[in-house]
Amino acid sequence: MPSIRSRPLMVASAACLLLLAGGCSRIRGHQGFIADSLITDSVAAGVDNRASVEGSLGRPTFVSQFGPERWYYVARNTRQLAFGSPSPTDQLVLQVQFDDAGNVSRVTRSGLEQVVNVSPAGGKTQTLGRKRSLLDEIFGNIGAVGAGGGAATGPAGPGPNGS
Repeated sequence: MPSIRSRPLMVASAACLLLLAGGCSRIRGHQGFIADSLITDSVAAGVDNRASVEGSLGRPTFVSQFGPERWYYVARNTRQLAFGSPSPTDQLVLQVQFDDAGNVSRVTRSGLEQVVNVSPAGGKTQTLGRKRSLLDEIFGNIGAVGAGGGAATGPAGPGPNGS
């Protein structure tokens, strides 16, 4: 039988164990359109129009801004381990293209083959301008505020619009 003095130690260790075990959980997530394969497969070129596509699939995730009118329906399932970055496990991008009359002219499906892992290179983003040291950043604006060079009532000479 454990003594009363070891009881707080057991409670603290059990709490730490639960905290660590909770961090090892897998988190599954879904983003975007909830795709039902029976409904998405029923959209066909030459048969459907804008109203029938919106009636069966709902409003699109986004619409093309340039070129021929296209509606995009995007669905993605992700998996994440504890505090790591989520990684896609399944993806569907359904592209529905319409002709000028509003009828479906083409339906395209794509999946995980379109997913690209973008890894930025380097720790800095190069910018134009002068390079300033830490001391320049800290003390560079001392005396610059309110130093117009003229009288305290306003600037001397014509302003930027010539008045």
